[in-house]
Amino acid sequence: MSVRTRIAPSPTGDPHVGTAYVALFNYALARKQGGQFLLRIEDTDRQRSHPASEQMIFEALRWLGLTWDEGPDVGGPYGPYRQSERFEIYRQHAEELVRRGAAYPCFCTPERLEALRAEQREKKLALGYDGRCRALAAAEAQRRSAAGEPHVVRLAMPAEEAMVVPDLLRGDIRFERSQMDDQVLLKSDGFPTYHLANVVDDHLMRITHVIRAEEWLSSLPKHVQLYRAFDWEMPVFCHLPLLRNADKSKISKRKNPVSLNHYRRAGFFPEALVNYLALMGGVMANDQEQFTLEEFVAGFSLERISLGGPVFDPQKLTWLNGKHLRKMEPPVLLARLRSYLLSDDYMLRVLPLVQERIDTLEGFFEYGHFFFAGEVPYDAGAMKHLVPKGRTPAETAKALQILLEERIDPLLEWESAAIEAALRAFAEAAGWEAKDVFMTVRVAATGRAATPPLFDTLAVLGKEVVRRRLRQAIQTLKAAGPAA
Repeated sequence: MSVRTRIAPSPTGDPHVGTAYVALFNYALARKQGGQFLLRIEDTDRQRSHPASEQMIFEALRWLGLTWDEGPDVGGPYGPYRQSERFEIYRQHAEELVRRGAAYPCFCTPERLEALRAEQREKKLALGYDGRCRALAAAEAQRRSAAGEPHVVRLAMPAEEAMVVPDLLRGDIRFERSQMDDQVLLKSDGFPTYHLANVVDDHLMRITHVIRAEEWLSSLPKHVQLYRAFDWEMPVFCHLPLLRNADKSKISKRKNPVSLNHYRRAGFFPEALVNYLALMGGVMANDQEQFTLEEFVAGFSLERISLGGPVFDPQKLTWLNGKHLRKMEPPVLLARLRSYLLSDDYMLRVLPLVQERIDTLEGFFEYGHFFFAGEVPYDAGAMKHLVPKGRTPAETAKALQILLEERIDPLLEWESAAIEAALRAFAEAAGWEAKDVFMTVRVAATGRAATPPLFDTLAVLGKEVVRRRLRQAIQTLKAAGPAA
């Protein structure tokens, strides 16, 4: 059977560099073996999933050159490729597991489950379901279910003390029974959990190799049990080491930019980012550091992936990007500039904001530099406006951090009206004057107290630049000390 791999991101935010990392290794194996690489959208989280996020995933992966053979936007023989369009499939498979005795309805209320967790925490026991409804007679469970009593469907994990499951990179892994509770497969609203949808889709889409991040290792026994319960052939499991910060913690936006949109807007080249992510696996022979995607695929081997925690270092990525930049012929580099920062589309968004405020073409560069820079300087004049009267730098830094995490980060529709609504909502919730919030954000994002209309300016700058500059302002304020 032909090798088939997949990447299955959730459209709940900006496309993550970790998604590209996992996608790259799935892509490389499929291309090396002459197989197929699939994109599946795991959008069962209906509250957080968003079409704008899905579109950003498509654009970011294509920007990196990681094209797929089957997916929501290109079709394929095993669709649909959005989980939200496959609910009936999951329901049928959950019912089949119940018929086989491999799953069971659970009627425990949220209150009963919370009381169980509280008791387990108090006794310092492992948190997990205690199997109460597993003992219900099948006829009783069927009667209560038919009567419309709210319930979930749980996987009946085997009773043996431990389960040994295989991983290509790590060999056989032993999981104790205490690590494996009876996982919910189908929620009371009929929505599947990740575990059921993931396994059913991988089987029906003929996935031969499940290559994913090691954070899913703890789910492996449940997934293996599902394959066994359905009498399905298991794929090869391969859990990649997580990308980490220098302190070995999992990469997160609190310590480093993790959005692919950030690296694209900051002027990193897709081939440099792919090159760097490929280095994270330690696959290339002879310690080669600079190579193309095609060269990576040609030399790729799953078995050679290093399990040492790869450190995602933006400074090393910047150095590598510089190597790619300096190898480009000037006309090629010019074309890159014109395709993005100096594109007609971007310039035609900037010019209306600057045109009424300059008198010469030279004035454009002086007045509008913040539309093209990465970070902006905060001179003494700007600092006076960055911190509102009656506030301290520490208070302002804390407020900007909350604004960033609670209002800016979740905002997927980045346009003037939505930005204004987010800032006003923050001001009201934080007890700040809206004008103070607006001025602080204006200076943080541009380095100036006088700019074109704020919300239009933020919209043109783009979410990634605004986020980066807010983080810059937070660090500047923290360094300024507790008092103004």
